[in-house]
Amino acid sequence: MEKDAPRPGRIPKISQRKIKAVVEATLQTTPPHATHWSTRTMAKAQGLSEATIRRIWKQHNLKPHLVKTFKLSRDKHFVEKLYDIVGLYLNPPDKSLVLCVDEKSQIQALDRTQPGLPLKKGRYGTMTHDYKRNGTTTLFAALSMLDGKVIGDCMPRH
Repeated sequence: MEKDAPRPGRIPKISQRKIKAVVEATLQTTPPHATHWSTRTMAKAQGLSEATIRRIWKQHNLKPHLVKTFKLSRDKHFVEKLYDIVGLYLNPPDKSLVLCVDEKSQIQALDRTQPGLPLKKGRYGTMTHDYKRNGTTTLFAALSMLDGKVIGDCMPRH
């Protein structure tokens, strides 16, 4: 009785051509009316299951949902200011109130000032931290380090 030669497993059902098409679509296109592909939208566009898209992305180290932002300070005294601020948190003066204040930018309609770099194998897509404001409200919030309370207010203009 003749036997088949041992093999590493079942023959893949998805061709290398189809896998390449998924990878290229992920890297070079975006879905209509969206900023990046999800497993659901890519699966529908390519006629594959979400699990298959997830496996292909994992094999090729693709993470289209992740974006790194960056901001380079042009302030010559940035490092000095950084040490001063961090020093307040690490060693606040007696009877002082330290607040951490920031704006909630996700509730604004933003346009980036420069285009980001596209997603590549093994690297996130990137985008600049600078943006153009389009006249929406800004939420300012502060965390009181004393009692853990959050103080907030909305301002129509920045």
